[in-house]
Amino acid sequence: MKRRTRLRYLIALSRRFRVTMALAVAFFGALPFVYTSLYRGPGGARITYGEALHHVYFLMFGQPSLPYVGNALLEVMNFAIPPLGVAVLADGVVRFAYLFFARRHNDREWFELISESMSGHVIVCGAGRIGYRVAQQLRDLGHELVVIEKRADAPFVNILRDAEVAVLIDDVKNPQTLLRANVRRAAAIVCATDDDLANLNSALDARKENPSIRVVMRLFDDDLGARVRDSFKCEVLSTSAVAAPALALSALDPRIVHSFQVSGALMVVARFVASKELPGKTVGELTERHGALVLSCVRKGCTEMHPRMGERIEVGDVLMLQSTWKAYRELRALTGETRAPSVPDV
Repeated sequence: MKRRTRLRYLIALSRRFRVTMALAVAFFGALPFVYTSLYRGPGGARITYGEALHHVYFLMFGQPSLPYVGNALLEVMNFAIPPLGVAVLADGVVRFAYLFFARRHNDREWFELISESMSGHVIVCGAGRIGYRVAQQLRDLGHELVVIEKRADAPFVNILRDAEVAVLIDDVKNPQTLLRANVRRAAAIVCATDDDLANLNSALDARKENPSIRVVMRLFDDDLGARVRDSFKCEVLSTSAVAAPALALSALDPRIVHSFQVSGALMVVARFVASKELPGKTVGELTERHGALVLSCVRKGCTEMHPRMGERIEVGDVLMLQSTWKAYRELRALTGETRAPSVPDV
């Protein structure tokens, strides 16, 4: 955990055990003063604060260290402190210490405390391949998140925990599960399990508890996804629909590294090696005349992201271009490279 996260966790832990801590302060701070004020030993001798603290401490275990005196208030305290002390120690101090030092157990109460310390975090439902990659990306971006997974033996659960991501083993269909993840203060929820019904159920529960939360759902049924998107105003993604353009166009041309749909247009991100026609042109010319946006340029081993519009292309430059599929083919035709290689050229 980062230092800030540790501090927030300690604050949340202190808030959870504020009654226990108040009782502990009363036991070890205030009660000894009562004994120093009222207790009189043989011959009227007073006792020190240390002796009074020693007596209160051992009295909690039923082992008083001071002799009996005929003071009614002190005797009431002598009888009341042992049962109250056991309650403070058993239900408070021991459990506090367990949650503070045993974070690796990842039990539900520990998870709730972690979630309570967060605000504006992302809840990821499902620790499968998709959920794991989403969680990994969010973590790399420095965003706080919690993960909910139904199966304790899911392959990525331990990997996420080793990366100090809080993982709750529970069923997302249970509304209490999202409350444990502090859904009311979360910024977004990503429903990425392999069960469409579970994803839809958790999304509805999240919106019920937090109407402003951003909802992103993974649904295998494209027709259902379209209806849910329009009805509930949330992002619905199908992994097959997202992957299909990339897989199809990679099969046609290995120089295409990514493809996706934008407003019905098929977009591609492709790698160009400046060997024909392109050298001498500027980055701006590629955009204005050919509709190709230059994302990066690798020249002599150095990578420049978003090169200047006036930058001239040189022989051997490796360009990463983004354009429509139609513009990509036209640009390949211009450079005489319409025939795709069997393997990437770089």
